[in-house]
Amino acid sequence: QVQLVESGGGLVQAGGSLRLSCVASGRTFSMYAMGWFRQAPGKEREFVSTINWSGGGTRYAESVKGRFTISRDNAKNTVYLQMNSLKPDDTAVYYCAAGPYSNYYNYWGQGTQVTVSS
Repeated sequence: QVQLVESGGGLVQAGGSLRLSCVASGRTFSMYAMGWFRQAPGKEREFVSTINWSGGGTRYAESVKGRFTISRDNAKNTVYLQMNSLKPDDTAVYYCAAGPYSNYYNYWGQGTQVTVSS
């Protein structure tokens, strides 16, 4: 069982930056692929980024490529999402997820709100 707790969300002006963190419980964190997803009001949850167990493989949604960076620190059981050049369209609840593969997640956090004002 893995429990995920996100933090780092908040209110920021367009063009600003935020760094989200997700801390995982359990000793097997390094075995999991980790992902970030987001859900804006009235929209379905969408993929943002994923990172493999070693941190050597990453993938991004086209909408965030070049602006967001995912990373992980297996010694701290933590995955990060550095978000730069934020836009109002990035406003959403951001969720951290863990799973055996980068396209399959079976553990989810509660989410952290990111609001970008214009």
